[in-house]
Amino acid sequence: MPRSPYALLLAAALALPGAALAANGRWPALLHAALAESGVPREAVAVYVQEVGAREPILTWNADRAMNPASTMKLVTTLAALEVLGPTYTWRTEAYAQGPVLGDVLHGDLVLKGYGDPKLTLENFWLLLRDLRSRGLREIRGELVLDRSFFAPQNRDPARFDNEPTRPYNVPPDALLLNFKSVRLQFVPQEASDTVKIVSTPHLPQIEIVNQLALGAGHCDFWPERPQAPPEQARLVFTGVFPSGCGEKSRNFALLSPNEYALTLFQQLWRELGGLFAGGVRDGTVAPEATLLATWESPPLSEVIRDINKFSNNVMARQVFLTLSLAVEAPPVSTDKSVRAVREWARRANLELSELVIENGSGLSRIERISARGLAQVLLRGVSGPLMPEYLASLPIPGIDGTLRRRLNSSPASGRAHIKTGYLEGVRAIAGYVLDQQGRWLVVVAVINHPSAINAQGFQDAVIEWAYGGDKSYRCCAR
Repeated sequence: MPRSPYALLLAAALALPGAALAANGRWPALLHAALAESGVPREAVAVYVQEVGAREPILTWNADRAMNPASTMKLVTTLAALEVLGPTYTWRTEAYAQGPVLGDVLHGDLVLKGYGDPKLTLENFWLLLRDLRSRGLREIRGELVLDRSFFAPQNRDPARFDNEPTRPYNVPPDALLLNFKSVRLQFVPQEASDTVKIVSTPHLPQIEIVNQLALGAGHCDFWPERPQAPPEQARLVFTGVFPSGCGEKSRNFALLSPNEYALTLFQQLWRELGGLFAGGVRDGTVAPEATLLATWESPPLSEVIRDINKFSNNVMARQVFLTLSLAVEAPPVSTDKSVRAVREWARRANLELSELVIENGSGLSRIERISARGLAQVLLRGVSGPLMPEYLASLPIPGIDGTLRRRLNSSPASGRAHIKTGYLEGVRAIAGYVLDQQGRWLVVVAVINHPSAINAQGFQDAVIEWAYGGDKSYRCCAR
């Protein structure tokens, strides 16, 4: 099996006298060389490595500097949720009849009340509606009423973060978040005609897909070209060449308002289930006299955090973060309450996180901050208690799954770590656990805040490979 460039660099570094140390600043030679290659100055890097169970770290650098951690902030949110809400916590979605049900006809409104389910996917929403049909409801003669009162009102512009309002990661939190408010487009090459078929799931008639793609040669790095998405229109225009070597690919887009999406999806699924509905949609709340018809229960939190961490799902992370409000105050939940809940959890857990700035708990933020030492404290706590298996299993494994399935494939560290990644413009971060070649678990954190951070993936890989196979018999602490 071919070895990665950084595996070769590791072997060379270990062959040097005083193998693990760089002459400049006592950095391991492997890390010193990898960072120099990236063009990122050491002043823009924070590193923390410590063996689990040890009293002192092996390597620290800028460890107490507050840094933007990007998606590694999810490590804070998910551990707090596990410990505060519990691994078996679930979210409900309820369906109420607001009016009399005579036979199989509801003479009134159907009210859907959400409690912030992070995973009310197309399939799960279909199961809720199928339950309604199985209980005998066929026709609804009122409106579809959406009760989102469990979440405090939010006026979040989906274009605010990066001017990409159609990207699913920018979908705002919603107590009744249906299928991430998104459509999945599958791009299917048609070799016989040199064209590309685009399949939409779910198929929502308001969304217009203009397909001008041609099948041709090229790399899959940027497929397809970014679609044109005219403002204020549910329209995507795809042009350019789709490389034939890509095979089938998929992308997700969010184009409709929450109510328009909910109504259209409900109409489609209800009709497919044999139901009748001709009403509209509106926001509202469950009336005291309403009758509960059916309840959907989400997967438990221990499963939800696997999606959040392995695939870095920002929308799900924000839903979980807001749910933490319940630890300090009754609903409606809000960002301020959740920030208080996280700080209170950290205090009870004896975590020194005075530098912590948390905006939404997902890391999709320009202002969130934590230090490398702070992240390491969270990780050390994550493996010190009874919830260690659930927490550890939620992180991507290099060369195996999640966001790291294609990284370090040919490295000896492949399959030997559980690492959360983070990436924003100007930010690269990794944080997690490495099982080294001597069978010791190490907590590893490396955060870069610099315009050249995009070039530093090799440095991150080098940190993991050094933690796996480098000389850690010394202690090096700087800055």
